[in-house]
Amino acid sequence: MGNTLIGSYTARFDKSGRIKIPERFRAAIEEEYGKELFITSLTDEAVQIYPLPVWNSLTGIAGEGAYHFKPAIRRLLIRVNSKGTKYRIDSKGRILINQLLREKAQLEDEVEVIGLSNHLEIWNKTMLEETLGEKPLTDEDFENIAELMSQDKKA
Repeated sequence: MGNTLIGSYTARFDKSGRIKIPERFRAAIEEEYGKELFITSLTDEAVQIYPLPVWNSLTGIAGEGAYHFKPAIRRLLIRVNSKGTKYRIDSKGRILINQLLREKAQLEDEVEVIGLSNHLEIWNKTMLEETLGEKPLTDEDFENIAELMSQDKKA
């Protein structure tokens, strides 16, 4: 993929609850995955935007059905699908974030759109700053991250 979903950009909601995906992110998504998205919230603190092929891969929709019988996975799928929406990027690069998701994540006028490699998150700017301040990365976090990254390279 020539473009990746990294960095962050400020964006604004319109009166209808639509947001224009920052151009670099939109181009990268459409080039690699197409225009179909799954929009949900995992924890209510932010809204996640997954290219539909990424979401399908993560949730095993294309995989084995037994995966869905694990209680934690089933609870996750119920949570994200009860709030989630399949959506297509419109001709102007906008997507609609439903009112429930906007309210839960306290998304109002101006927000921060953050690229997380294969998906995006939309955050209330104040909540993002508070979360980063309250939950800084520790030396232990960096050690765990390094270990996970080295395991991924071996796999």
